Amino acid sequence: MPASPSRRIAPRPSRGALHWALRCAALCALLACAPRAGAEVVVIVSAKSAINTLNREQVRDIYLGEEREFPGGGVPLLTVLNGGAAREDFFAKVLGMSPARARGIWARLIFTGKGTAPKEVGADEIKRLIADNPNAIGIIERDALDASVKVVLRP
Repeated sequence: MPASPSRRIAPRPSRGALHWALRCAALCALLACAPRAGAEVVVIVSAKSAINTLNREQVRDIYLGEEREFPGGGVPLLTVLNGGAAREDFFAKVLGMSPARARGIWARLIFTGKGTAPKEVGADEIKRLIADNPNAIGIIERDALDASVKVVLRP
């Protein structure tokens, strides 16, 4: 009987190659979970503010319109960065939602007359705006802190 054309079978990867691939996959997973350098967000108020500390729930309630005053009084002027890693961290870690969902909540507050949306400003302007207004609250990257503002929450 004539020999049939041989089928080529791909060689199996060696154990060394398989171990190397698994190590690369594990390293990629670790790097994906590692904190981003310079993107640690902090919630701040003016150094002139009477507020010294807020917990995550208080900040969340203030930003989502559930609380209309700071503890101890004063109507907050809400600010948020208009982009960047600190903004994304704030939405995820403090508000516990996506920016799109928060915008929907703010749109409902505006439409019903029960609140306002935070003022979106750039990283350079936000610290100056908060430092000048004792009722302002906002977020910046921890690396940008100075004596003109104070941290009320480190999520």
